[in-house]
Amino acid sequence: MNDLVVREDLSLVATGTQDFVTVKLAGQTLGIPVLAVHDVLNAQQITKIPLAPDWVSGVLNLRGRIVTAIDLRRRLGLEPLEGDKKSMSVVVEHGEEPYSLQIDEVGEVLSLEDQLFERNPVTLDPRWREVSKGIYRLENELLAILDVEKLLAFETNTKAA
Repeated sequence: MNDLVVREDLSLVATGTQDFVTVKLAGQTLGIPVLAVHDVLNAQQITKIPLAPDWVSGVLNLRGRIVTAIDLRRRLGLEPLEGDKKSMSVVVEHGEEPYSLQIDEVGEVLSLEDQLFERNPVTLDPRWREVSKGIYRLENELLAILDVEKLLAFETNTKAA
């Protein structure tokens, strides 16, 4: 059972923990809630979709299910992956549809205390702030927690990044 704690900013937080799959994208470590991750994939064959936004890489077949592949670097306005490096993918669901989020690499699973969760700092790069629920301060870096709903909200974000 979670207890409640009053933080310095007078907000109440539960004292449980959350588990996140960590991924890297352009040097930034991001966290995706473990329960939102359906699969982790190495580079896959992707079929292009005519007239799709440039950040939609195409579709792939995952055990007979068609999955839309999203190039997170393009979606967030970042430089393409260097040279012949291949992206990995984390498969999540949005609106009952599977999406493959193409990332640079997958890290580890971290269990983090709820009370250490913070709002996005104003100094966080706007690209990360736009799609992040908040951050955790790790030993040597910030872990931005991806808001998959915002990231995949196509009906309100139809322009290319």
